[in-house]
Formats: sequence, structure tokens, C-alpha cells
Amino acid sequence: MLNRSAPHLDFNPVSDSLADLIGRERISASCHARAALTGEDSAALVALAGEPVDFLPASFMARQHDLLKRVGERLMAPPAGASPGGASTRMFDAATNLGMAPLSALGLFRVGEDGRLYLISKSEHYHTPLGHGFPGYRLLDRARQLGIPNATHNNTRGQITRVLEDALVAGAHGISSGDSVALEKIKAASDLYLPNRVLNLETGSLAVEAALKMVLARFYRIEPGAPEPKYSGRTPVLLVMGNDDGGFQANYHGTTVVAQTARGMWPELYAGIAQAGLYRVCPIRPNNFDDLEAAFEQWEGRGYKIAGFFHEIVMMNYGGKLLSREFLQHAYTLCRAHDVPTVVDEIQSCMWHHDFFLFREWGLTPSAVALGKGFPGGEYPASRLIFSSALDVMPQFGALVTNGQEELASLAYLITMRWAKANAPITRAIGDYYEARIREFAAAHPEKISAVEGRRHMTTMFFKGLDAAKAFARELNRRGLDISAQTYKADCPPAVLTKIPLISTPVVVDFIVTQLESAIHAT
Repeated sequence: MLNRSAPHLDFNPVSDSLADLIGRERISASCHARAALTGEDSAALVALAGEPVDFLPASFMARQHDLLKRVGERLMAPPAGASPGGASTRMFDAATNLGMAPLSALGLFRVGEDGRLYLISKSEHYHTPLGHGFPGYRLLDRARQLGIPNATHNNTRGQITRVLEDALVAGAHGISSGDSVALEKIKAASDLYLPNRVLNLETGSLAVEAALKMVLARFYRIEPGAPEPKYSGRTPVLLVMGNDDGGFQANYHGTTVVAQTARGMWPELYAGIAQAGLYRVCPIRPNNFDDLEAAFEQWEGRGYKIAGFFHEIVMMNYGGKLLSREFLQHAYTLCRAHDVPTVVDEIQSCMWHHDFFLFREWGLTPSAVALGKGFPGGEYPASRLIFSSALDVMPQFGALVTNGQEELASLAYLITMRWAKANAPITRAIGDYYEARIREFAAAHPEKISAVEGRRHMTTMFFKGLDAAKAFARELNRRGLDISAQTYKADCPPAVLTKIPLISTPVVVDFIVTQLESAIHAT
């Protein structure tokens, strides 16, 4: 394997207060409201709101590098007594690794119930882009001290949530902070391929489900008395990404029933739906231009209409396969020509891209963007759908969850975005370095590794056999790296998945690659 010198890259310091993130006048109003409720001194509360927090102190990162030397070691004895079994499903119980379950965590690391130190090489299954206990999230505690509630409702969306909605629309279009003129122009537009509305939800499944409802509302009335939809009387066809053999199973857009039928689940139910002409699903093989052309030829006309094109960019539930820029741009060109909404599911890739959204680097113009997981940094379950006003047709209770408007969850978004934006050039360079190191590693072992997929921090390796992939992952787990082989899809290429946190430094990257090298020789 090629050896190279790690680049010297230091994260840019970020030190902000609640007043910096939310606005001095807005947070001052919260301070005065708190004082009126409790009798506290309002001036002291305003001072607290203006007190900055260092988002990532040097001492925090120094501790990370110190702990790196002990990955895989047993830091403590396992807890005494029998471990509680819980009462989960048989499938969850079968997949649970109690030894790796967390007792405590800090940054890039967690101590498992077996007492060992683990490196969270999958960012806790894509929830923690900034690791555990990110110091910037201390602003959440400050907000609690001011009495800012988390729980609210759709009818009383708080000021932090509304600030976030504007920030997400601005981020989706690359509008710089403070450019209110450009933001208002975007918000006033009605182009189907210009997302400018935000729906606040709890999980990625519900975000994509909301997009499914919006595209189906162009064919069916959501409620009695609604106007006749534009494509009433035609059978909607959902284009999704299929596997390499043309089957349904490669895509993953959540756990609601319609989304599950789109990946081959509920086969008898779907067969009845398709036979009744209610909707059809058409899988497209990854990066296959012929499939795209054939789909538009088959399903545009003769009583059918393509209702929407749903896709990820990095297919993390299909080995991390990367959809090419050229393939997706061609798909979007066809969609625009035929009035087909485009829905990019960035639940996996959002926040792991230096510009928040990978679709921007690919030059795409989606009608809707599903996002979540990474933005709130694992602090709260909070997803969002950014969508075009042209799809804003649902009644108030068409796609809501009671807790979707949580103020502290919105604040977690803003904290994550603030640090990520300030460090975009650094994280991009580290992501490029990580992908290059993984590619060098794979090239040095062609007897076992057939391909590298994914992008930057979320890079995956395809092995030539499932047994080899599983043995490699087991050896890495033994060494303290939480890395897994994708084994739950029979038709998926044998893949080993990684998704390192954004606070990983070149030193961390080199440590991981050294462990990969040792593990592959041990298996």
C-alpha cells in the first residue's frame, strides 16, 4: 500500500452564543419572558444568552488523539450482574451486540458494556457527524436555562424553528448568510424544481412519506372536496433505484408501507395495488441510462404517468454505491421535460457533505429534499423535507407529527450547521484524504477487494466474497473499530461500510487505515 504524509489540517475555531445563532433581539425576548415567569434578573439572562461557547476546544481534540492509542483496549471491567435482556423483537435481539452497547461516550469514542474502547467508524449508524458530547451542543443547555421549551406544535412553531427553516432553504440554494433579498426571492418562486418550503418531522421515513404524499396528490385527492388533481385518471408510476439485476431491493426510503413496497416488500399487497391500477413502481438499475430511457418510453402515456423520481446519491443500503453525476443529471433532464417531480433522499449523505447537501455538488435541481439524522447530531430525532411550493397542496394535518416543531431540535440543527459551514474546506480535504487512503488500501489488496464506492467520509469497500467481508469486519470489531459488513440483503454486493465523523482528523484517518491493513492480513 502506498504511504503518504498526512496533511496538516486544523479545524477552524467556532465560538458562538445563542444570540449569535438566533439573533440578539429574538433571544432577548426569550430572556425577558423567562424573567417574567420566574422573577430572575432579565439582564443576567441576556448576558447568559450572549456568552459564547467554544464549539470544539483544542483540549477536546487533544483528548481524542490520546484516546486513539487505546482503541480496542479494555478500559474497565464489564458491569457486574446479569445484563438486562429488554423486550425487543426477535430480529432486533438476534442482531444486537451487547458488548458494544454504550456505557459512556465522548467524541469519536464509546465504551461498550464489555468495558472496551470503540472508535465509532460508522458515526453510530449515521447519527453523529460531530461525535458524542460535541461541546457546541452546550448551547442546548443554555437554551434550557432560558426556559426555551422543546415541545410545541405546528400551530405555534417557535422562532428558532422558523430561523432554521430559512437557514435550510438558504443552504439548499447556496445563499450566503444575511442575504435576505436572495432568500426572499427564492421563497416567492413557484418552480417545481426549486425547493423553498420546509416541513418539520421526526424521522427520515416520515420525510420521504410526505414527499410520496405530495407526488401522489397530483393524481388523487387527499380529502373530499379538494380540487381535481392535475393527472387525475392516470396511474402514477414511481421511479426508484433498483439493484444491479433490475430488482426492487436496492433502494431504501424508510419504513412506511408505500416506501416498503417500492423496495420489494409486501409483495402480495403490491401486486393487488398494481393490478388495480392504483400505482406502479419501476426500478432503475444504478447508473443505467438505458433503463431511464426505457422507463420514460413505457410509463409516459397510455394511461400512465411517472409520478416522481426518488433516489439517494450514495446508496448506503446497497453497499454505498455512488450514483454518478452524469446519470442523475440525465434523469433530472428527463424529469423536467415530462413534468416529473424529483425527490433526493439525503438522509444518509446530508451533513457528511461540506456544503450540507451532496445534490449541490452534483448540480441537481430537486423538487424535494429529505434530510435528517446528521443535522441534529444525534441529540434529537428530527427530519425535514425541503420542497417546492408547487407541491404545497396538503391540508394542515396531511403530513405532520405533534413533536415535529421541537425548538431545541431546531437549535441542534443550527449548531451543527454553524460548525460544519465554518469548517467546510477542512472537512472536504479530510474526506478527500480518507477516500484516497481507502482507494490505495483497496488497490493493494485486489485479491480480496473488488471496488471502492461511496464518497469521502462515507466510503465503502466491495469484497469478492461475503465470508471475506464478514471476517474482515469481525476482525476490525475485535480491534475496536465499529465497522460492519452489509449482510441483510441477499442480492447486495459484499460490502464493508464506513462513515467516519466530520471531526476525524488526518491522524484518525491514518489510524483507521493502519487497522484496516492489519485486519486484512489477519483474515
